[in-house]
Amino acid sequence: MAAEMALSHRAPREALSEADLEEVAQRIPPAKPSLRSCLRKTRCSASTAKNLLFRFLPFLQWLPRYPVKEWLLGDIVSGFSVGIMHLPQGLAYALLAGLPPVTGLYSSFYPVFLYFFFGTSRHNSVGPFAVISVMIGSVTESLVPSENFLESVNGTNITMVNEERRDAARVELVATITILTGIFQVALGLLQFGFVVTYLSDPLVRGYTTASSVHVLISQLKNVFGVSVGEHSGPLSMFMTLIEICQKLPETNVGTLVTAIIAMVAIFIVKELNHKFAAKLPMPIPIELITIIVSTGISYAVNLNAKFGITVVGNLPSGLKPPKGPNISYFGQVVGNAFAIAVVGYAICISLGKIFALKHGYKVDSNQELIALGFSNFLGGFFQCFAISCSMSRSLVQESTGGNSQVAGIISSLVILVTILKIGELFRDLPKAILAAIIIINLKGMFKQFDDLCMLWKSNRVDLMVWIVTFVATLLLNLDIGLAVSVAFGLLTVIFRTQVPHYSILGRIADTDVYRDVAEYQMAQEVPGVKIFRSSSTLYFANVELYAEALKKKSGVNVDRLIKKKKAAVKKLKRQQKKAEKEKAKRKKDGEDGLNGPGVAVIELSGAEGSAPPEPTLRTLGLPQPGFHSLILDFSPVSFVDTVSIKILKNIFRDFHEIEVDVFIAGCPVPVLEQLERGNFFSSAITKHCFFPSVDNAVVHISGERRRASVDLSTRM
Repeated sequence: MAAEMALSHRAPREALSEADLEEVAQRIPPAKPSLRSCLRKTRCSASTAKNLLFRFLPFLQWLPRYPVKEWLLGDIVSGFSVGIMHLPQGLAYALLAGLPPVTGLYSSFYPVFLYFFFGTSRHNSVGPFAVISVMIGSVTESLVPSENFLESVNGTNITMVNEERRDAARVELVATITILTGIFQVALGLLQFGFVVTYLSDPLVRGYTTASSVHVLISQLKNVFGVSVGEHSGPLSMFMTLIEICQKLPETNVGTLVTAIIAMVAIFIVKELNHKFAAKLPMPIPIELITIIVSTGISYAVNLNAKFGITVVGNLPSGLKPPKGPNISYFGQVVGNAFAIAVVGYAICISLGKIFALKHGYKVDSNQELIALGFSNFLGGFFQCFAISCSMSRSLVQESTGGNSQVAGIISSLVILVTILKIGELFRDLPKAILAAIIIINLKGMFKQFDDLCMLWKSNRVDLMVWIVTFVATLLLNLDIGLAVSVAFGLLTVIFRTQVPHYSILGRIADTDVYRDVAEYQMAQEVPGVKIFRSSSTLYFANVELYAEALKKKSGVNVDRLIKKKKAAVKKLKRQQKKAEKEKAKRKKDGEDGLNGPGVAVIELSGAEGSAPPEPTLRTLGLPQPGFHSLILDFSPVSFVDTVSIKILKNIFRDFHEIEVDVFIAGCPVPVLEQLERGNFFSSAITKHCFFPSVDNAVVHISGERRRASVDLSTRM
């Protein structure tokens, strides 16, 4: 009540400093966490255990309330449609990862099944994804190249790759990467590090996935032309592969090329029809599955492998494999790749999840999604799966065919399970060219991201630069190093933008309390005698000195030079005073009265003994005075300060005080005020009475102080 009375009795235009505001509004001091309060928060109880269980196993919360009549039919149709897509994409993306095709089926079953228990997105279709597969493929080709498995044929000089041994070694390597990827994701989720994906901006992710799609395209050209090329890894590996493919074009297998072209044309046309008539079709035509079935039948009937040399998938073992632990010796070699895969896979998954959640009005827990992906990868790695993420094409099909929950994922995983157990072995005669065609046509959506260049050119050139640098770095340096360079460059652009913010002098719009940049608003007029300075960035060690330099430049006064002149003038004045005192003492000693006379001498002595001489001013020293008497620093954009910025701020107060300008700070957020307190910023010279909640409050205070000073002066006169 007392605070309300105090506020109600204040004049409407009376300025409140931060010190006044704390007193009137009764600011609550920040609480210091005690050990007891921390222990109380971590204490286990039945409700806490229940909340944790529901958080880590979200299906326990939504499954009991599942509306069977409204959702079940849509989930069944959606799950069956997505399962049909999983089959060809799983086989194709396993090829992309340099693994036996059956591992793609495993990766379409185990992780999808596990996501049902841990995931929070109702429309994400997790499973094999092209970008993640090509990232894995670059690791398998560099650490387990085919050259390590060359064997002579029947004791002759002819050598061939022992594919069985190579595939077994690669499966072991990839399972280790997948388990390590899962460990990273689960750890980041448990530590509430879901925000780590914020360091991958949208232009960075889109530039990276676009460059990855180029890597995917180049990697599949050998299967389209039916040529055998070496495996290259490291920087420029994509270009070396492309050059080798071009050199071997005369060796193209015509049958393979024709098969791939026919498949690509058919898949492309039907996908376009699916898109055009999406509203009329109950579900998209499963052209990829149809292509696989038809091509497998033709290959088996005509014996394409024997007659035309068209490479086929080969044996697909039926049944599930027993779990097998990782090869820990690989951990040191793949830890960087596993972390990159973990972050990229999560970034793609959470971005898609948030799009669907916003559209359908539910929430996706970013940290729980990390845990869900992590467990899917970690447990899947024991069953020969490779790392998974989210596919936009499958997710869109899951949504458009009536999918409403994670039940659709269970249905699609059951479709794959039946394939693994009974049907998979029937696809041994499937041409690899068909899988390459499926992969290439599915890249269409990613290649459309080149349209970003025009959009970013018009909207944000810095984001355009991030996109281009990410794209070029990923093409030249390969996927792992390219990602690291892209993230580093993205962070550098943030630092660069904080170092070159927009500095402005503010003026008041007539008849309002609104202040805008006088260079941008014609009606904004500077307050007489007051400079209001604003920076569009926060203050920290990297830009605070630039802030101080810009302030002095914008103020129109060479502060450092004026301080230097003042010090020189004061020094000269002191020398003159000292010289005059010596002469006076000498005259007194010699008994010379001179022109001063006894009366004058008595007055000087009494003045010297009674009070200190007045402080010299710019006016008394004959130096030019600034065109303003007060400076207001608008701190509304400042979100934090550090020790360096506190030190420079103290120097700003000191320097402007030297040239007789009062400094005030306006709009300082309370957390920044607390940081200034902890940094020992305040003193007898700088108090909270120099801080005001808004620029207008500071201007009103200054105007009132100047008015009172002029009244006092006229009264004395």
